[in-house]
Amino acid sequence: MVLLANGAVPGEPVKTDKNSRRGNWGNQIEFILTSVGYAVGLGNVWRFPYLCYRNGGGAFMFPYFIMLVFCGIPLFFLELSFGQFASQGCLGVWRISPMFKGVGYGMMVVSTYIGIYYNVVICIAFYYFFSSMTNLLPWTYCNNPWNTPTCNGVVTPTGINNTLANVTRSLVTGAAEVAVEVVNKTKRTSPSEEYWKHYVLKISDDIGNFGEVRLPILGCLAVSWVVVFLCLIRGVKSSGKVVYFTATFPYVVLTILFIRGITLEGAVTGIKYYLTPQWHKILDAKVWGDAASQIFYSLGCAWGGLITMASYNKFHNNCYRDSIIISITNCATSVYAGFVIFSILGFMAHHLNVDVSEVADHGPGLAFVAYPEALTLLPISPLWSLLFFFMLILLGLGTQFCLLETLVTAIVDEIGTDWIIRNKTVVTGGVAIVGFLLGVPLTTQAGIYWLLLMDNYAASFSLVIISCIMCICIMYVYGHKKYFKDVEMMLGFPPPIFFRVCWRFVSPIIISFILIFTVIQYKPITYNDYVYPGWSLAIGFLMAMSSVTCIPIYALYKISKSEGTTFLERLKNSCKADIKWGPALSEHRIGHYAAPVSEGEVEVRPLKEELKEKEDEKRDEISLTIQGSNGSTAHNTTPSA
Repeated sequence: MVLLANGAVPGEPVKTDKNSRRGNWGNQIEFILTSVGYAVGLGNVWRFPYLCYRNGGGAFMFPYFIMLVFCGIPLFFLELSFGQFASQGCLGVWRISPMFKGVGYGMMVVSTYIGIYYNVVICIAFYYFFSSMTNLLPWTYCNNPWNTPTCNGVVTPTGINNTLANVTRSLVTGAAEVAVEVVNKTKRTSPSEEYWKHYVLKISDDIGNFGEVRLPILGCLAVSWVVVFLCLIRGVKSSGKVVYFTATFPYVVLTILFIRGITLEGAVTGIKYYLTPQWHKILDAKVWGDAASQIFYSLGCAWGGLITMASYNKFHNNCYRDSIIISITNCATSVYAGFVIFSILGFMAHHLNVDVSEVADHGPGLAFVAYPEALTLLPISPLWSLLFFFMLILLGLGTQFCLLETLVTAIVDEIGTDWIIRNKTVVTGGVAIVGFLLGVPLTTQAGIYWLLLMDNYAASFSLVIISCIMCICIMYVYGHKKYFKDVEMMLGFPPPIFFRVCWRFVSPIIISFILIFTVIQYKPITYNDYVYPGWSLAIGFLMAMSSVTCIPIYALYKISKSEGTTFLERLKNSCKADIKWGPALSEHRIGHYAAPVSEGEVEVRPLKEELKEKEDEKRDEISLTIQGSNGSTAHNTTPSA
């Protein structure tokens, strides 16, 4: 009797679908939750709502979902099927065409950059989380030593000690009002902004002026890396259990904050601002460019994480179904987070008597300035602050787990010895220590400048180039017909025609459009009023190019090492799929992937049999799957002598 695995293709026994040497997910729920945690990150909370109101509110949803259907889901499915078929990380999969292995190295470089600064953002969330464990949030009033005369809070002190607080506040506010009149109503400085700049960061005046290391942030960075290491100490076996909490609890917090937000005065105004379409902007190319970019970066394509996570799936897992579930969940989370954010910002705009566009911000400004200030306006504000920053921590950790696992898996798969596989924990610890040390400069007084520089350049247009080359390699160098057959062998059915068309034509065109538009709309990075100097922008471009240059450098190296007397012969040989390309387990290597038992044994395959396999590969695959008495699967790949 043939047993069926959950989501497996009929005809494949459960026992033979496990990679005991490398490891698999405990079950399919763990993979889905991990992938959701990877795709759903901090960008869903602070980037998507910002792009919505900047690009026409509800009108932005139209190009957003168009890009999701024609670019996001197809690319997501491509990467999942790629990693699952070979059961290899972002380096090992390039046995499909060894010359393009530089794409895998480029993905590693990108994941390294993101992993370094992403954990710094998480550590700042840790810092705010710990700071919220108090009766009064420290950024509520302007009567703190770090506040300046221009500070003007929105909360009136109440309670037993409000007399002294009122005196202090009135003095500061009076000075602020005079200053405002002198400079023609200069925008006020909020207590949360001054807490962020002058207390948490103690920000310097220039990116080159590092100043001192902020020890509290450094301590939180150490805590963050320790948490990530402990959750990955046993690879996917431990991280797969952790994601049951880290991937689901943020939705609990979002729901709590949503319920609280929509009950606040002015919340409806914020939500209307978020959803009301400005249809005249639908014809603006920038709106479509931002929609494509948000889909692309939000899903985590070309980071290497999707390939790595899928590589731990069982061979016959239905990754087509998973790609649709995860992609839609990610985008739905972005939309849902927009309701949460704008209900609070609408309340804040009502309280301050200003437009919503004046209180919303992008990036760290939304997470660590605007939102903390909004939290001070809520009853029992420390509780809401704890919940919000705990949600940010969990959202960040879900992505960070996959970034670190991507690097570790690539190293372990590349070396591939029994020792390094047994001691994967040592590799994980080593990568975590290196990541912590490289993140130390970001905890200095100039750290925020470097963090934003890495965020804007390290993973920008380089991701687009990497993804485009990946599509071209698989579809046109390796061959779309062969890849479609590979997917059919793995899933039991060929990719739907919609995905085949997208992989070959639509997605590469959209990716090219994103790349061109990114170059056209390029503007030098700024942080508030600070303009980055030219030398720092040069470093940013070098970071961006460092991942892309891996591709031609490795290609030239591989061509030089390939067999052949002429350049064209070497080029052709370096593009051919490696003999090891294909399913990792021998029982899955059927059809043209079947190999001799040993190098010394000559495999004799009648021409008749090979033609039969080409004519009806699916029928041949089923006929070759036999359930043995010991639960194994026997394949009659070599005719008896």
